Amino acid sequence: MLRKEQGLQVIGETSDGLEAVQQAQELQPDLILLDIGLPTLNGIEAARRIREVSPASKILFVSENRSVGIAEEALSTGAGGYVLKADAASELLPATKAVLEGKRFVSASLAGHFLVAATVSTTQTTLLTSMVMLLSGIR
Repeated sequence: MLRKEQGLQVIGETSDGLEAVQQAQELQPDLILLDIGLPTLNGIEAARRIREVSPASKILFVSENRSVGIAEEALSTGAGGYVLKADAASELLPATKAVLEGKRFVSASLAGHFLVAATVSTTQTTLLTSMVMLLSGIR
């Protein structure tokens, strides 16, 4: 889905939290999509480390974990958003755009527990597995 979006370029991918930190340091991407359940280093800890090595990179969590506590912990790392994988088909693109613009985005199904949320509907479906994508906005 994001690979087809004009203005975005995928510059790296990994399925491991430690590798995500290393790639973030090397590539300094504009946006990093992180899953919570990454091997070697979970997404929340990876986000904390990424903040240190690539402070300008924005982070968007994409997770199947519906726990409000986990979402709050993920956002407490300085991440700009949290999208549930079940909602990714309709929310991933607007979440990506919002976070790149410096706005906060939380999946609509969790929004009742947070002050901000945004939704856009679409018929496109997507299946996401454990993932990390490093994106660079083309200006």
